Amino acid sequence: MTNTSQYPFLEDDFHIRWSTLTAENVEKDINRGIELAQEKLDAIRNLSADEVTFENTFLALETASEELGRGWGRLNHMDSVCSDDDLRAELNKMLPKVVEFSSSVSLDPKIWSALKAFRDSPSMQELNAVQQRFVTETCIEYVSSGADLPDDQKTRVAEIDAELSALTQTFSENVVYSTDAWELIIDDASSLKGLPEIAVEGARLDALEKGHGTEDEPKYRFTLQMPSMMPVMKFAEDDALRKKIWEGGNTIGNSGEWDNTEIIRKVLSLRHEKAGILGKNNFPEMILEHRMAKSGEAALEFTEKLHVKVEEEFLKDNADLKAFVANQEGTEERLLEPWEIAYWAEKRRLKEYDFDGELLRPYFSVESVMSGMFDIMSRIFGIRMEERDAVFGKDKEGAVQVWHEECKFYDVFDLDSGDKLGSFYADWHPREGKRGGAWMNSLSTGMPGVEDDQNLGLIIGNMTKPVGDTPALLNHGEVETIFHEFGHLLHHILGDVEIKSLSGTSVPWDFVELPSQILENYCWDRESLDLFAKHHETGESIPDELFDKMTAAKNYMSATHYMRQLSMGKLDLEIHIDPSICDGKTLEEVEKEVLAKYKTKLATDSPSVLRRFNHLFSGAVAYASGYYSYLWSEVLDADAFTRFKKEGILNPETGHAFRKEVLAVGNSRPADESYRAFMGRDPELSPLLERAGLE
Repeated sequence: MTNTSQYPFLEDDFHIRWSTLTAENVEKDINRGIELAQEKLDAIRNLSADEVTFENTFLALETASEELGRGWGRLNHMDSVCSDDDLRAELNKMLPKVVEFSSSVSLDPKIWSALKAFRDSPSMQELNAVQQRFVTETCIEYVSSGADLPDDQKTRVAEIDAELSALTQTFSENVVYSTDAWELIIDDASSLKGLPEIAVEGARLDALEKGHGTEDEPKYRFTLQMPSMMPVMKFAEDDALRKKIWEGGNTIGNSGEWDNTEIIRKVLSLRHEKAGILGKNNFPEMILEHRMAKSGEAALEFTEKLHVKVEEEFLKDNADLKAFVANQEGTEERLLEPWEIAYWAEKRRLKEYDFDGELLRPYFSVESVMSGMFDIMSRIFGIRMEERDAVFGKDKEGAVQVWHEECKFYDVFDLDSGDKLGSFYADWHPREGKRGGAWMNSLSTGMPGVEDDQNLGLIIGNMTKPVGDTPALLNHGEVETIFHEFGHLLHHILGDVEIKSLSGTSVPWDFVELPSQILENYCWDRESLDLFAKHHETGESIPDELFDKMTAAKNYMSATHYMRQLSMGKLDLEIHIDPSICDGKTLEEVEKEVLAKYKTKLATDSPSVLRRFNHLFSGAVAYASGYYSYLWSEVLDADAFTRFKKEGILNPETGHAFRKEVLAVGNSRPADESYRAFMGRDPELSPLLERAGLE
């Protein structure tokens, strides 16, 4: 084991000492990581053809950048959850060097020669199936990265990779900075009429914390974080207030120094250029070749096929909402404003179903959701979660250090063997310096059967915060998000593949959402809800009447929801298949043209969503050309869940089958084989349409 104690970002400690990961350590640690990687890579470069073995080529490559990957991953994680100017400056300082190193490895002719020498040797046939797949997948990745290109084209690919990394890092920072920069201070509480009490009190306490108002003369602070802005957009009776929040949202990635417009154009151009150098017609063809969809055209065909299924109900949603507003206002039907949609949709839901989703909050404290979810996962997958004592900013004997006082830490054990499978962090609430949205990530991937080499992951969100002495009470959508991210986490923690880079979530991106989305089903079933939906004061389950209203309203305007997802996927694919559609046009004009049949016509046009579309532009690849994956995977999850419903949603035999055939195997075999191993057949579309009330 390499001694990295002088380099805290590289430290091989399972329980990471986050307080040591400071800006002043970044440069020396990352440089040291690159040095260690180069030393190991030199051993591969210097092999002669008759010296190559599986161990000194492919397995050596697998571990060559371990320290660097550990340090760079931790640095990027810190930038996501608790960044500051110093840390971000150091990250940006080292980014070009890390990208240059990464590109040099995948384009290195000596390393590629050694890999091919073993691949083409008789010893290749002596490997087991997983090892052979690892060799094949690694070689595919090298070819896809340009390993067979002439030197001048390799140089250009490396330049493009470096530029893309810098541009997409700036894009992400612009979204964070512009989000954090905006606030709205309200002096008059009467303008907050209609907002839930928890939202008003949260805004008051937030203002007080920021130095606005007093206990006797309160003020109210609203931000562009979802738990702050969404209650306003859904419930505030003051149309002018909703408009202000909407206008604030339009500044994300779209104001002054934080304007992402030109970054988007450059990123699209560079991605297209790289695809052309690699012999592909477009970026989706390069990205999707080895995913389930296989091509951008196939992904687009899937999107448009589903569009046809949804369009009629989508148009009906729009017509019904306009008619409802006209009836309520006693006027002729009119085009609605974008800041009116969520408000009137919520009013109509309440009118038609007598269902107010805010009535569910008392049953969804984040603590009860987590403990109940653990109970469900224990029953289904045969695992046990145990919370550890966590401490922020210092060491404490017997405690695990975390990066923020709100962060928690858990161990995961196998119920049958008692073996520890891994651990994870959970950090659920928004704050300045933390990226918006929700995500799961891995910090280390373990080796099956090795006690001190285990899976470590994290799940992050930006959910409703505690208000005063009241615990964090979530809305139902936030509950679904927790289950979703925990599904990703289980995919990582329950990975059981001897090759780390084939384990867990290292599957095609149009398959990776299956484990996450299938768990969302447990947020709707009475049997599973009763295990975690407990009133935070009385401990009572959701009353039958409220549950019946909740389920009756489940598919309210579902076509609108699916059309929004389809529109995001279509926009992603169209601008990447042919970036020239953006030439000479504003992003708004492009979006309007591409999504003519996908968007509701409104009285006022909104700025393009692209400027804040982190999924597409906050990474050299990210979800670019892959946003369709959410609905692709939703088809898989709706279909796969039919087996759970048939055999019992808490049936351990079904759960163990899913764990064995999907979660444990990762990318050790093709994704469609894993699906068929669990379901016994290929997926079908009808279960999704039936679940959504669209068929």
